[in-house]
Amino acid sequence: MSQQIDQLVQAAGLASRAGRWQEAERLWQQIRALAPQHPQALYSLGIHALQRGDAGAAVELLQAAHRAAPNDPMILLSLGMVQRERGDAQAEWEAIGAALTLDPYFLAGLLAKAAYLERHGRAREAAQAYKNALTVAPPEPHWPDMLRQQLSHAKARVGQFQDEFAEFLAHRVGGPRAALEAGALGRWDEAASIMVGRSKPYHSDSNQLYVPRLPAIPFYDRARFPWVPELEARTYDIVREMREVLRNEQAEFTPYIEYQPGDPVNQWRELNHSRRWSTYKLWSYAQPVHEHLQRCPQTRAALEAVEMAQIADVCPNAMFSALAPHTHIPPHHGETNARLVVHLPLIVPEGCSYRVGYERRQWTVGETLIFDDSIEHEARNDSDELRVVLIFDVWNPLLSLAERDMVDAMMRAHREFLTG
Repeated sequence: MSQQIDQLVQAAGLASRAGRWQEAERLWQQIRALAPQHPQALYSLGIHALQRGDAGAAVELLQAAHRAAPNDPMILLSLGMVQRERGDAQAEWEAIGAALTLDPYFLAGLLAKAAYLERHGRAREAAQAYKNALTVAPPEPHWPDMLRQQLSHAKARVGQFQDEFAEFLAHRVGGPRAALEAGALGRWDEAASIMVGRSKPYHSDSNQLYVPRLPAIPFYDRARFPWVPELEARTYDIVREMREVLRNEQAEFTPYIEYQPGDPVNQWRELNHSRRWSTYKLWSYAQPVHEHLQRCPQTRAALEAVEMAQIADVCPNAMFSALAPHTHIPPHHGETNARLVVHLPLIVPEGCSYRVGYERRQWTVGETLIFDDSIEHEARNDSDELRVVLIFDVWNPLLSLAERDMVDAMMRAHREFLTG
């Protein structure tokens, strides 16, 4: 008999998916006749009764299905749906709660809870419930088809809640915010963004050496670095040399991302071995590229006037970084928070932007950006033209001279151990 029931279940499922509802219901009735407590038959017949508008029969069948399969949250959720059709809001709420008691991460149940709260005028509670549902849901490209519309609504409601909360917060804290020093505004704007749920905290996450207890500061004030005015004053000479090598030595601009076959490329798949992001190296992993430096004497002099970071087999690095039109450098982290990265923008068309953690900046030709690249960062060139910046490394100014020596010693030991 078990084989016969299995065949009937399969046939009923096929009929339902094909939209042959009468045939499906007839098959489920046959299954129930053979196995009166078959939970799937009871559940399906309850749904058919609801579709016919017979809410009383639907309740009886679904309650029987629940007794047969007491740990199935979908049966309870469907029972709540029937109670809603009957106009019994209290019974609907109890059924949703019972389903979530069985499985607090039941996505359909979380969405039903949020929808109930929204229908009953509890908008802010609903938004929090929708947020919980989105947290449990898979990434948007993988949303279940049957829940996609509800999840899209959830996303819209959470976005509306965040907008309303942000506006309210800005109004309430406007006075204290106005009293802040200019350098502190970014910190508290980010705190507000995190509080309302628009962004997450961004932490330092170094690929090689992470120095604990250093603050994760996205962009550093240029005034902290005495070499900045002289470097920026040399921008014209650096741009001239950069344009000359860009014109005469295009082949020397090599892909920045060069993973080997078999390496996990992760987010770098599109840019691996691609000249869409290419560099003309001046120093590479602590080694000077003499041929390139000879062709760029003014740039070399400008860089040698800066105290670049010296870390075994890691720094200094210096390069002209060329980003092709309509190219996105995806979010990533750098090697260590012991150093900072400097950008001196040289060619910047409209439509280029840079993000480090929460903060977004625009490149301006001749104006340095100094940032901690151990914090998640990304770059975009959405223009139709090439973007070029001079990039190099400097020490994190929060490290003492002794700590700089410690960084170098640890990285040397790391290399020695790996090479045996």
